Amino acid sequence: MTDIYLCRHGRTPLNAAGILRGRLDPDLDMIGMSEARGLAEHLRGIPFSLLVSSPLTRAVETAADLSDMTGLPIETDERLLDRDYGEFNGAQESVVIEQYGSVDATPGVESLEAVTDRAVSLIRELSDAAGPVAVVTHCVVIRMILDALAPLPDGRRHANPRTGSWSLIRFTEGCWNLVTADSKDMA
Repeated sequence: MTDIYLCRHGRTPLNAAGILRGRLDPDLDMIGMSEARGLAEHLRGIPFSLLVSSPLTRAVETAADLSDMTGLPIETDERLLDRDYGEFNGAQESVVIEQYGSVDATPGVESLEAVTDRAVSLIRELSDAAGPVAVVTHCVVIRMILDALAPLPDGRRHANPRTGSWSLIRFTEGCWNLVTADSKDMA
């Protein structure tokens, strides 16, 4: 059995403004720093064996609080990068949707399938970890992992997790199960 805690980074000024962050690299804002501390505090006491993060600053800054708490080094993996919005990195999401009908229909945006393939490949590698694993990444990445490994029974897609939240998936007897989604409560 392997528990993987999918942690969304804390808020940035771009999150607050409804901007597509993608491969842009903003720092956490004051609320995001508080969310990162709260996330680490909520997960206190879990004997993590590994801490893996997207290499983008907002994820690494969030992972730093978990690293301070656990004493584990932060390992970064590019498969956890946020979705690449191409020339629309930094664009107002509502404007992109108004122009193209959806972010997914926007030219040059990384496909959800590509995000899923790269992220799920890492999660599958982590399924034989010696103990619980903390993964710090981005909204779309978490949603795609959950949709692929722990789909909702009615076929809907998982909701976007809030900044500073965590979801727990468990690999046991060859199957993934969603234990907790989008929680800011105690583990």
